[in-house]
Amino acid sequence: MSNAKDERRPAGELEAAVMAALWAADVPLTPGRVQTEIASGLARTTVSTILSRLYDKGIVGRRPQGRGYAYYPEQDAAGLTARRMHSELDRDRNSDRETVLARFVAQLKRDDEQLLRHLLEGDER
Repeated sequence: MSNAKDERRPAGELEAAVMAALWAADVPLTPGRVQTEIASGLARTTVSTILSRLYDKGIVGRRPQGRGYAYYPEQDAAGLTARRMHSELDRDRNSDRETVLARFVAQLKRDDEQLLRHLLEGDER
């Protein structure tokens, strides 16, 4: 028998909560401070593991602080989303990139398609 607190949450949800705390901070945060900021009941060791994985992925940077590290985001939210889009595109090297990109553009909302066209044409906004 398990209660709601013991149920495992998706890694993406935990990473998002940690990143939100880092983006909101003006200074690098230790795992203990991140734990306090997200107030989710996660153990400090869990927060440390999430931060280490984000560091290994190059999503956060770290600097020595005390006997551990303080972490900071390497990119803002928009930069991280762009990185994820590139990762998805690069994931399957056997895919037809032209077809993938054409279908991506075809599925954009009209406003997003117009914005993308302006960006590709080099128009200043």
